[in-house]
Amino acid sequence: MSARENAIHIFNTAVAAVQPQKLIADHLFVDEFQQLHILGQSFGIEEIQKIYLIGSGKASASMAKVVQDVLGNLITDGLVVTKYGHSISLENIICLEAAHPVPDQQGIDATNATLELLKRAKKNDLVICLLSGGASSLWVDVPSGLSLAAIQLTFQLLLNSGASIDEVNTIRKHLSDVKGGQLLQYAPEAYWFSFIISDVPEDDLTVIASGPTVPDNSTFDDCLNIIDRYNLSDKLPPSVYQRIMDGCKGIIEDTFKKEYAVFKRVNNKIIGNNFIAIKAAESMAIQLGYHICKVETSLTGDAEQVGRSLIDFCKSYQGVKPACVLLGGETTVKVTGKGIGGRNQQMALSALQELAIINRNNFSNIITFLSAGTDGTDGPTDAAGAIVDGDIIVKANELKLDVADYLLNNDAYTFFNQSGGLLKTGATHTNVMDLVVMLID
Repeated sequence: MSARENAIHIFNTAVAAVQPQKLIADHLFVDEFQQLHILGQSFGIEEIQKIYLIGSGKASASMAKVVQDVLGNLITDGLVVTKYGHSISLENIICLEAAHPVPDQQGIDATNATLELLKRAKKNDLVICLLSGGASSLWVDVPSGLSLAAIQLTFQLLLNSGASIDEVNTIRKHLSDVKGGQLLQYAPEAYWFSFIISDVPEDDLTVIASGPTVPDNSTFDDCLNIIDRYNLSDKLPPSVYQRIMDGCKGIIEDTFKKEYAVFKRVNNKIIGNNFIAIKAAESMAIQLGYHICKVETSLTGDAEQVGRSLIDFCKSYQGVKPACVLLGGETTVKVTGKGIGGRNQQMALSALQELAIINRNNFSNIITFLSAGTDGTDGPTDAAGAIVDGDIIVKANELKLDVADYLLNNDAYTFFNQSGGLLKTGATHTNVMDLVVMLID
């Protein structure tokens, strides 16, 4: 296989390792004695009254399919919401679609339907909650005094600001009556079991899906600090800013904290994360004959700067070849242009710019750079990310594409659509942040 094919194969292997059917099996099963084992606890089948299943995120539909295959008609009722284009056919579980990363009315309707389902759960019933990346916008509600339009604008401003995911979700939690542990109030006497696929750095439970079933340690004061940090106070809808100010004054109750009694009946478990994907990628790279020279699962920072620094690392590498660099995490982009793209495509384009400079200087290392989202989507595009190698540079030169202009306009998708660098996988039905694969030959 070519280096490009190897990079794609390594990426696909990583994605395959974090599919729900692999992740859930060890945490949910019925044994030969008719005992249900769920996240380390066990129940006699005859003792269970009712089981309700809910879920939200890009992987929620595929997670629900696995649970359905295990429990079958033991599920009393179920409803999950996923991103448009990510639904799958389920037998006794309703699967709805809504918008991501900016919510829409479908998301509100799906959230309301979920809450109505939860209200049916009585004492000692079981609630299975399936969470994955994307849930912060797919489960959306409109607290008193706000509107969907105000929430949509706020979400978009945050996404364009360059704020980190924990900062974005801090504000999302405080514009909601379900995030930040508050979902539990709709079935407070049931036993909750949350199966969580992490899409955030360091697997912070309070950040994943905006922590609907975990205690929240952020406050309205934190929201105000984030707004000031990114100069958003004059851009936010007045109703949103007023809600945050009212929260700072104690007029509006904060998100649920660890002392709340509802948390005594919930078991939250991370069943999949970027580390699992990286380890699978590492194993495949070794099988393909690559020396692993760098592995990291905490990649953050500005996408453009990260792209350039990673190429600089490859430029200075003097070790065993062929070599492979594997990185996982999530970068950010401050959107100032009017183009289309995503953080992975922006990073790949900045890497291409740096790589083209190196090639003009007759640098001997041959570098292949891939950056893509494990969920199969990157920003508001149909691509998972992009891949850069010498062929893409040649094609871009033939077409006389100005990399700097496309970077400035945040238009990486258009660039790679012309030069052939887009990586399109379709919906992968999982989500453990992004993965960067660099091969040095």
